[in-house]
Amino acid sequence: MALPRTTALGVFAAAALSAAAVLYVWPNTSPTNERRPDGAGRVRGAWQQFDTLEAGQTLLSLLQKHGLTAGEASAALHAATAIDPRHIPAGLVVGFVGQRQGDARLAASKVSVQLSPERTLHLTRRPNGPWTARDERVEWALDTVVARGVVHSTLYDALDEGAGKTLPSKASRTELAWAIADIFEYRIDMSRELHDGDRVRVAFVRARSALGATRVKAVLAAGVERGGKELQAFRYTPKGAGRAAFFDAAGRSLKAAFLKAPLKFNHISSVFGPRKHPILGEWRAHKGTDYAAAAGAPVRTVGDGVVAFVGARTGYGNCVDVRHANGYVTRYAHLRGFAPGIKTGARVKMERTIGFVGMTGLATAPHLHFEVLVAGVQRDPRVALAAKTGMPLAAADRMPFSVAQRLEAAQLERPSGDGVALRN
Repeated sequence: MALPRTTALGVFAAAALSAAAVLYVWPNTSPTNERRPDGAGRVRGAWQQFDTLEAGQTLLSLLQKHGLTAGEASAALHAATAIDPRHIPAGLVVGFVGQRQGDARLAASKVSVQLSPERTLHLTRRPNGPWTARDERVEWALDTVVARGVVHSTLYDALDEGAGKTLPSKASRTELAWAIADIFEYRIDMSRELHDGDRVRVAFVRARSALGATRVKAVLAAGVERGGKELQAFRYTPKGAGRAAFFDAAGRSLKAAFLKAPLKFNHISSVFGPRKHPILGEWRAHKGTDYAAAAGAPVRTVGDGVVAFVGARTGYGNCVDVRHANGYVTRYAHLRGFAPGIKTGARVKMERTIGFVGMTGLATAPHLHFEVLVAGVQRDPRVALAAKTGMPLAAADRMPFSVAQRLEAAQLERPSGDGVALRN
């Protein structure tokens, strides 16, 4: 069904954008990405390069790295009154432009500091003159796009294939995968419950700058099809809630009593199950799930409860047990250490950090061992934590949700590819 370009989309887009977490990708940020900008709008014979401020690195040293003397770099920063060079965060993208003399590359004469997705500070030096600064507010064109992918290995790969044209940057597709995983984290563990042939589709608001930068402004709707059955999610802000949440087509919240995984999707590197024990050297039915992740990654409790045990336990190493309602206990093992305030008897809320990934006990590499016990019996977490339905919307929200849901569902049915423009 074709939608009017402004009126129909405007019903839900403005609300979605106001609550969206910005996922930003600046193009060509590799420190080795040097381009000879001899195309349209660029000075022939000039060089251009992007670099990223590393942790512990100063902006002054980064400027010197690209050919400025200490005095020239100091003068450039002196002109940059809009920023405090002492409080520049790591990860800041800085662009450099300079001239060439034969094959030699002269020092940068233009520096662009990307302070935020909406703001760029330009520093320019005229020949034999002082540095001047110009604060530019970047304008973004907004459109809604749809991406589809088929799972053959991971959610990441599905979106690399399905969203490559709409989001050329791999980093932006990764951020989109994280956003989808967060939407469905109460219902689907994206790290272990997707199988070959499963499908994913997502409608989202994309922002593009004139310079080619892209970001995902907001996910409007998404669907994950497993075994021929699709679970859909639609963005809506309930009255008085102040922030958007996701609901199924019937207006029931996707939230449930338990999360499906004790680690955020973006912290998980792999999942493994029944295997030969790496230390005991014997094959055993693996009761629970092991999540490979970087040492120190935060481990969260999957539901509200009370800490029943915290300490060292044979084989498990540093371990935390959390007792939940209805006889459920979740166990988190091989932890490097425990989070502040985690002690026996402490009450914890869902998503509370209780410890950090480690390799204590019978472990040969950093990972989290996760178990679910029901009435003292170990159960498959995929089954034990499965949620069928969530809380329905209040009566006052049903009609406005129904309108938004129909519009967002129509977005999901659009073909992948070119976006439908939105007014900023």
